[in-house]
Amino acid sequence: MKLDPKHLVQLSVIVEAGSFQGAADRLNLTQPALSRNMSTLESRLGSTLFQRDGRRSVPNTLGRRLARTGLAIRDAEEQASSIARQSSEGTLGELRIGAPPIVAGRFLTDVLSEFIRQNPNCNVILRTGLVHELRSMLVRGQIDVMLGPQSVVDSEDALESVQLIDDQVGILCRAGHPLEKRKNVLAADLEAQHWLLHSRGSFLRQQTEAAMIAAGISTVQITVETDSIRSALEIVANTDLITSMPRATTAPYLEDSLVFLNFDSPHFKRSLGAIRRRDTSISQLEAQFFKTAFAS
Repeated sequence: MKLDPKHLVQLSVIVEAGSFQGAADRLNLTQPALSRNMSTLESRLGSTLFQRDGRRSVPNTLGRRLARTGLAIRDAEEQASSIARQSSEGTLGELRIGAPPIVAGRFLTDVLSEFIRQNPNCNVILRTGLVHELRSMLVRGQIDVMLGPQSVVDSEDALESVQLIDDQVGILCRAGHPLEKRKNVLAADLEAQHWLLHSRGSFLRQQTEAAMIAAGISTVQITVETDSIRSALEIVANTDLITSMPRATTAPYLEDSLVFLNFDSPHFKRSLGAIRRRDTSISQLEAQFFKTAFAS
């Protein structure tokens, strides 16, 4: 037995409205047309849906049960319409973001939270990893946008970037470290320290080593190596080890326990950008994310 879903929807409106005329007004139908549709539905069922109560037609048990099915159909139609509208407006879909751990932490939290509030039906996938790993994922189309140092993009590359912040790498230590009060920290001071350094394959490690060599430091005394940003910050905050970190993206973690030393290097420039592939058009979700990121 095949029933017309439209008739079940109309039945649910009759039950809600409490009368044929009230339902007809909601459905933009005439009362006789609605009555004919209910007669057709009863004929298909081989059973009545209403019982007479004076001048009123009151749904019986079968009528009420089928009305609930009609209501479910209405809900499904409304949900489908909402999804279609969101899709046409570009607020429905998936956005795949890649970022190094230090960027993916607190620095990105506010941006992502605001973006999710504005686009509650978007599925956000956040991948973290070393810069060169994320770059490969972007080139292969495994992520849509990468937040990372703009220096990974070269002039002949298939990538393009837009600067988010003009960041710098700095030398980080605990508050109260013997070097904290130095107005000018010298290369010799850094050479005498014990370091916590990032993983050998990380872009930040390479940048730090290049800066130390350029400053004339021949040997860096490495005590700890880690790819965990949280571990790095906690260890440095509780020891005399020093490390390197991007200043802007690390700022939310400093509080009163960590400080940057007065030491700079031309090799410490680290502009943070939103990097994407040139051969793909910017989706509305990407545009909304960029707008949120730049606004922050």
